[in-house]
Amino acid sequence: MRGLPVWFASALLTITAASAQIAATGTLKASKACPALQSIRSGTNPGDVQLELGHSYPLLAKNKQNATHYLVAVEGASPRERWVEVGCGDVGGAPTPTPAPSSAGGDGVEATHVLAVSWEPAFCEEKGEKAECQRETEQSFEATHFSLHGLWPQPLGNYYCGVDRGLKDADKRNHWGDLPEPDLNAATRDRLAIAMPGMLSGLERHEWIKHGTCFGADANTYFNREAELAEQLNASAARELFAGKIGQSVSLADIRGAFDTAFGAGAGARVVVHCQGSGAEREISELIIYLAGGVNGSAPLADLIRAAAPPTNEPNCPSGVVAATAR
Repeated sequence: MRGLPVWFASALLTITAASAQIAATGTLKASKACPALQSIRSGTNPGDVQLELGHSYPLLAKNKQNATHYLVAVEGASPRERWVEVGCGDVGGAPTPTPAPSSAGGDGVEATHVLAVSWEPAFCEEKGEKAECQRETEQSFEATHFSLHGLWPQPLGNYYCGVDRGLKDADKRNHWGDLPEPDLNAATRDRLAIAMPGMLSGLERHEWIKHGTCFGADANTYFNREAELAEQLNASAARELFAGKIGQSVSLADIRGAFDTAFGAGAGARVVVHCQGSGAEREISELIIYLAGGVNGSAPLADLIRAAAPPTNEPNCPSGVVAATAR
């Protein structure tokens, strides 16, 4: 992924070489206030995070079949994925999903996917050497529209499905040019070139290897679906808000209000806003939109957003400037 905020960059972290990750599901209910480690081998614990006694944490993986450590999701921690000793809590089954909401403001079910879109002028301020940033001008589509970053199956850790070790290693080293091109027809490639300017840097290769392989469909289906969702977003009041406020500050409340207008009451609560910089220099860089329901089918974006439960304890940028292209 390119230029991700800190909390979502945890999706890039490799499990330590000393620990073979084995997928696991369910929850771990903390019986001790144990340290939650980023790395078993080095014992690092950014933020000195500890489990909260009696709190239940989503279980993502274990380090080996006869586990000594579990990988859990600790909301609000950075990175979010943390290793804890098996004696730190009791493992139970996966929680029963809440039924889909009957109204737009309902709680929904745990997100099955997130749609990540960038505000490309902000991205290019930090990554100006990228080919897509060298090409960008005030007349570029991405100067006034959201750019597709990716459609990511959830939970975090659900990636690299059936991908061999060599390709995973190349991807984790950001050697995207060493990855194979997804098998896309001309129409899909042309459509994606508009939605995802990062194709000029091989972003689609990375997105397919890491996330698309877990989508449950071929590359044409996967990329057409995420392009379709990005197009619906760019045809909405949310995009109009950003395009009308270039060079000005926009608040989290403004963004959530625009999503409510575009996709129904409560939709804005399913959006996480990320910024770069601080103070008056803070700029909105990315939106993470939580989805559930028929993501793999043809359900419209509005239905997918409202079907997902709002994220809890995810950092939101309270306000930020909508950057203008520098070229």
